Amino acid sequence: MIVVVCPGQGSQTPGFLEPWLGESRFREQLESISDAVGIDLVAHGTVSDADTIRDTAIAQPLIVAAGLLTLGALLEGRRDRIGGVAGHSVGELTAAAAAGILSETDAMTLVRERGIAMAHAASLVQTGMSAVIGGVEADLLAKLDGLGLEPANFNGGGQIVVAGELPALEALKDAPPAGARVIPLQVAGAFHTRFMAPAVDHLREVAASLDSHDPSLTIWTNHDGSTVQSGAAFLDLLVGQVSSPVRWDKTMDAFAAAGVTGIIEVAPAGALVGLAKRGLKGVPTVAVKTPDDLAAAFDLIDGKS
Repeated sequence: MIVVVCPGQGSQTPGFLEPWLGESRFREQLESISDAVGIDLVAHGTVSDADTIRDTAIAQPLIVAAGLLTLGALLEGRRDRIGGVAGHSVGELTAAAAAGILSETDAMTLVRERGIAMAHAASLVQTGMSAVIGGVEADLLAKLDGLGLEPANFNGGGQIVVAGELPALEALKDAPPAGARVIPLQVAGAFHTRFMAPAVDHLREVAASLDSHDPSLTIWTNHDGSTVQSGAAFLDLLVGQVSSPVRWDKTMDAFAAAGVTGIIEVAPAGALVGLAKRGLKGVPTVAVKTPDDLAAAFDLIDGKS
């Protein structure tokens, strides 16, 4: 069973869409998406610098748009050979489009509003995120509680991303739990924590205005790794996820239980394949970073690799 996974914020790098836009079909698709959301994603995916595309209101639409470009090529003529789909954080919107829960236009409308709302919430208090690698989870959680920090992403493979106010993150870095390393991340807020609560009500209103459909592909959630048969239920979880932890560890556990035989990550690919190599050892993976990587993805889907 082949599963397609869709990355979250922080996966973007300057110029990462340049190889895609050399093909007219991808450029035309991205131009159409840019017009629909009122953001020049062509420029942001090619010439904008790292600071510009770190802005949450730009990063999130850019990441979902990149995933949609990949999905258009990846699933054409092969959709019935895909066992399911899942997304990490904002990648759940990409996954929702892949599964037919949302149209491409509605997915981009929701991610535009998500990015704006989360950027506003992040501006209210100076916060950030850090990756914690290694150590004992219980020790880390106790340490976080004492510092007023929260776990934001349980990524599996011994990695937990934590979030909160910057002085508390610095204190954690200076005195980490035994056996743990703390790596500050270049993101502009404490996503998936109480600090994002101001964004939730607005997103719930936006989601309620969209047409949703029940998924036509199996889709796993970040909430607890479960599958959801109702498009409306998936959107409800997706909105709530903004201020609650991403349980990618449980999503990968669900892949293993379902008998996954291969994982393909859509652009901007790399992070989720890296987690799979640690959390799902031995499962073949393909990171589709450029159109040149599509051939390897097709081979995996077609059972040629």
